[in-house]
Amino acid sequence: MTKFYELLDRIQKKQGMYIGSRSISNLFIFLCSYQNARDLLAIPVTEEEEEFSEFQPWLQKRFALNSSASWAKIILFYSTDESHAFETFFDLLE
Repeated sequence: MTKFYELLDRIQKKQGMYIGSRSISNLFIFLCSYQNARDLLAIPVTEEEEEFSEFQPWLQKRFALNSSASWAKIILFYSTDESHAFETFFDLLE
């Protein structure tokens, strides 16, 4: 099975194959669906997925926000468009 960060790397390189276009919203929906499928199949959370769950709180702290908005909405708010937000996500993830 592909590791979580390997999957994100593949999406970054060939987003058309996974999410259709360079879109933070499409990426967010894909990752929500990915997690939902794993939950439905009772697949345990991996160490990488657990680590990624800290991305939202880290992002809120980085931008000094106390919001219920998703990480995707936060990044999109500070970006010029969906494609820019997509690239910004991967920059922030590093």
